[in-house]
Amino acid sequence: MYNLYGMMYPFSPYFLNSPFFLLFVMLAVWSLIWKGLALWRAGRNNQMYWFIALLIINTAGILEIIYIAFFQKNMNPRMTSHPNAVPKKTSKSVRTRRKRR
Repeated sequence: MYNLYGMMYPFSPYFLNSPFFLLFVMLAVWSLIWKGLALWRAGRNNQMYWFIALLIINTAGILEIIYIAFFQKNMNPRMTSHPNAVPKKTSKSVRTRRKRR
């Protein structure tokens, strides 16, 4: 199944049995994992411009790895599930008490 220029059609039975199909699938899975992780972190950190750039630009995981390694904000360990959530009050037993005289 070749076209006029001698190249294989992308989804012919010959392409599905070639090593390039396996390489294509591995590259797609690799890119999907990194893109999902980078988009999730950009969304959680409210970095809208990074989120849009990561969503539009497809670099097979390279831009996503660069973002995760160098440009993501440090996540606050006290951060709750929502950035605008009201912090929980501590119980009386945990608070420090002043000494009485």
